[in-house]
Amino acid sequence: MIRARKRFGQHFLHDPQVLQRIVAAIAPQPGDALLEIGPGTGALTALLLEHAPTLDAIEIDRDLAHLLQQRWPQRLRLHVSDALDFDYTQLAAARGGKLRVIGNLPYNVSTPLLFRLLAHVNALHDLHVMLQKEVIDRMAAAPGSADYGRLTVMLAPHLHIERLFDVGPGAFHPPPRVWSAVARLTVLPQPRFAIPPLYGELVAAAFAQRRKTLRNSLRALLTPEDFHAAGIDPGARPETLEPAQFAALAMLARPVAL
Repeated sequence: MIRARKRFGQHFLHDPQVLQRIVAAIAPQPGDALLEIGPGTGALTALLLEHAPTLDAIEIDRDLAHLLQQRWPQRLRLHVSDALDFDYTQLAAARGGKLRVIGNLPYNVSTPLLFRLLAHVNALHDLHVMLQKEVIDRMAAAPGSADYGRLTVMLAPHLHIERLFDVGPGAFHPPPRVWSAVARLTVLPQPRFAIPPLYGELVAAAFAQRRKTLRNSLRALLTPEDFHAAGIDPGARPETLEPAQFAALAMLARPVAL
C-alpha cells in the first residue's frame, strides 16, 4: 500500500460510491479539457479516463507521479509541479479551451489554492472540488452568518457555488479527522459586478479583524465621506455587507501609502 505523506496533506479517496458520484457530477463530455489536481493513487483518474481519451494532471509527489505515468504512459499528461505555482492560463491556451478542474484538494493549502485558481479564472470553465467541509461552508455562506468571510466575498463575483454532498472520513486512507464536502464552482460568463483594483485589498483589510467596525478596519483606505457616498454605515461589521457593497467601497478606496 502506498503511504500518504503528511507534508503533502495526502488523504487518498478510495470509496467507490463517492468516486462514482463525483464523476457523475462532473459529467465529462468529449472535447473537455480536464485537469485533475492531486491525482494521488489514481482512483479518480481511472474513472475519468473511462470518459476522456486524455487527461492533464498536476502531482507534486514525484514517487506517485512516476507510478501514475507508468500506469497511463500515453493518456495521462502529467505535470510534476506544485498546484500553487502552476500556470493554468498557459495550459488552457495549449489545450485550446477553458479547463474543467477536478481535485481532492489538500486541506493544508485549500484556501491559497482557491485564490491561485481565482487568479486564472478566465482560463477556467468550472471546478469540481473536494475540500474540508468547513471550507465549503465558508465558500457558500450568506452575509450575516458566522461562516461568511474573505473567501466568500472574493469568490462571489466570479463563481456560482453549489454544494453537492458531504463525505465522511472513512472514504479516505488515511481517514482525516474532519468531514469533507464536494462542491461545483461554475465560472460565470461575466462577473456579477465590476471589480475595482483595490477590491481584494479592501476585503482582506475588512476581515483581518472581523469584530472591528468598517470605520476602524478600513480607515487607511476610506474616509468617512467615502462611506457616505457609498451609502454604507461605517459602524457596520464586515460580515453584514453583500459582496457588491465591498465593490462599491473599493471604487472609492485609495492605496495605502508605503
